[in-house]
Amino acid sequence: MEKEYYAHPSAIIDDGCVIGKGTKIWHFSHIMPKCILGENCNIGQNVVVSPDVVLGKNVKVQNNVSIYTGVICGDDVFLGPSMVFTNVINPRSAVNRKSEYAKTHVGNGVSIGANATIVCGHDIGEYAFIGAGAVVTKTVPAYALVIGNPARQTGWMSEFGHKLAFNEQGLATCKESGQVYELKNNVVKRIQ
Repeated sequence: MEKEYYAHPSAIIDDGCVIGKGTKIWHFSHIMPKCILGENCNIGQNVVVSPDVVLGKNVKVQNNVSIYTGVICGDDVFLGPSMVFTNVINPRSAVNRKSEYAKTHVGNGVSIGANATIVCGHDIGEYAFIGAGAVVTKTVPAYALVIGNPARQTGWMSEFGHKLAFNEQGLATCKESGQVYELKNNVVKRIQ
């Protein structure tokens, strides 16, 4: 049976991977055993996807990204150039902590900027926006905009990636899509 994805000849794909239809894997990337990559993903140059990682549909992974064991990404996630996930809180070269890998779940529609670091064990809610160079050291709520080191929340983002300005009634409209969002008890949800 012919494969339904594209892999550059320099890419290494280990046995036991499941790779969705239409996915593209570019130069010098390594997809390790038992990974699941959804349909229509794009894996850039020099990317490592460690064992048991799961990527949903239409995930865009830019060049030089490291996705370590314990990471699960939903659909439509954007991972910016040279960003990295960790999987051990207190790594030491001489101490084997493979049994201590922490899980990190990245919700649908999340964007993570270039050179950001996501410390393991902290989930990222759907449509959150992690600024370039941010170091995420705690859980990020859905639709949150976080920046800095350590990352701190500075606002809320729409599903189209625009900063939301909430009125006195706790409502905001995305300037591109016209979608309406509600902020209530420090939780954002799309209502239209």
